[in-house]
Parts: sequence; structure tokens; C-alpha cells
Amino acid sequence: MQWIGAGSTAVYKTPMEEKIFDLQDLKPGWVWLAGAGPGDPGLLTLYCVRALQQADAVVYDALVGADVLKLAREDCLLIYAGKRGGKPSAQQPDISARLIALAREGKRVLRLKGGDPFVFGRGGEEALALREAGIPFRIVPGVTAGIAGLAYAGIPLTHRDTNHAATFLTGHNAMGVVPDSVDWRALATGAPVIVMYMAMKHIEAICNRLMRAGRRADEKLAFISSATTADQRVVVTTLGEAAETARREGVGPPAIVVLGAVVGLHEDLDWLPAALADMEGR
Repeated sequence: MQWIGAGSTAVYKTPMEEKIFDLQDLKPGWVWLAGAGPGDPGLLTLYCVRALQQADAVVYDALVGADVLKLAREDCLLIYAGKRGGKPSAQQPDISARLIALAREGKRVLRLKGGDPFVFGRGGEEALALREAGIPFRIVPGVTAGIAGLAYAGIPLTHRDTNHAATFLTGHNAMGVVPDSVDWRALATGAPVIVMYMAMKHIEAICNRLMRAGRRADEKLAFISSATTADQRVVVTTLGEAAETARREGVGPPAIVVLGAVVGLHEDLDWLPAALADMEGR
């Protein structure tokens, strides 16, 4: 390992970085908008790990786990800016203003979001605010839960025997209600697989809209809660029974919901329990 520079501006380079990668550094006055993935620290990108090791300040969301934050420097300023439905949350303009202020102080700033910052993560809003303020920034994509959560549940997003397309849907709009701009009939008839983010609060209304638009009530649906973590739970049901199943089984956020024939592959491809058991047996 090697430290380049000295003091607060020192940059840590791992042996792998020294030998293989020529990665950009997070510099003073810059903000990196990065995705931390859905939970498993092993899904972090190299750029996200690099930023965690270099940042003077990390502004992080509710879904960023403690194991991820442990990768930050010991003297790093950790600032919570999480948003959780029904609970007191940081306001978006305040978060953007904080990022701008930290950067203007000459700090190396990491804005860390669960999943990917540009997939229902408001990363675009923050990037526009930084641009307007003249703050240099970089976008670091992350592994989104709509892909990784399904993979960890043994549910392929696409499978050539079932679907050649998939659609991502948010369960609420900026006002916190079911999106009224969605063409539900087009969605129901044109998307063989639908992956829903932040849908638990309005799951009954969403399922009813999909069925009224033409989806079968007996079509398979899965809830994936705490995706990619040791606490992951997969509950398989049908579209018509989804709301009742969620209530009966106590399924709540954070959860990804997937509707479509690919859910039927879960039973055969559910690999995570064996992997977790193998880790415990080491």
C-alpha cells in the first residue's frame, strides 16, 4: 500500500490500484454523487470505495449500511441526510445547499446514495443544483436494487424463455402518492416484467390499477425486502393476493416488488441461503 502526499490531502492507493487502475482522485472542492448499491458492501464500485477513502465529508442516505460507512476515513465527517416515508426527513433543497457549502469550504465531498443515484435517487436534482452553483462534480453509478435485489433472490430480470423487456416503476411521485402520469394500460400490456421501487405504501392501489389495466390476478409477484443483505427475505405471492400477503406476512420497506413470469424461477435459483450458510461455516 502507498500514501501519496501528506496530511489531510494524502491519498491512499491500494496495491491493486497502483498496479492496474489509473482512477481519478476526489479533489478538494469537488462533489462525487455516488451509488452505494443496495446493501451488500461487496457490490460497491472501485470509484465508490476510492471516494470513501478520500472524502473529508460523506453525506449519506438512510439505505447506506453501517458496513459501507466503515470504509470511510476515521477523521471523515459523516452527515446523515436520509429520507424515510412518514418520518422526519431532510428536505431536498437543504441537502443540495449542504453539499454546495461543504464544497465551497474546500472539502472533498461524497454524496452517498443507496443503489444508483440516477435511478429514483434524486441524483439529477442534486447534480443540477451543483451545476448551477458552479461546483465541479462526478457521477459514480451504483448497482441498483431493481437489478441486484432480483439477482440475490434468484429472479432474473430477463430470461429468454419469459421476457425480452422489463420496466422500472416508482410507487409514488414527488407528492408521495401513486404516480398519475403513468399510462397504466400501456404499462400492464407492454411490460412483461415490472420492477417496483418504493411501492409498499401503495401496493394495494398499484396492484388494483394493474389488474384493471389487464394484468391477471394469478400472475406471480415477489416482495424482496432488505435485498442483498443477510436479512433478505423473499415472499412470493400473486398480483391479486399481494396486498393481503404483505399485511399477513408483515412485509414492509425497504422492499423491491417484481411482477412477471421470472418470479417462477426463484424456487430453483434461490442461491443466497446456501451462500450465507457457507459463510457462517467458515
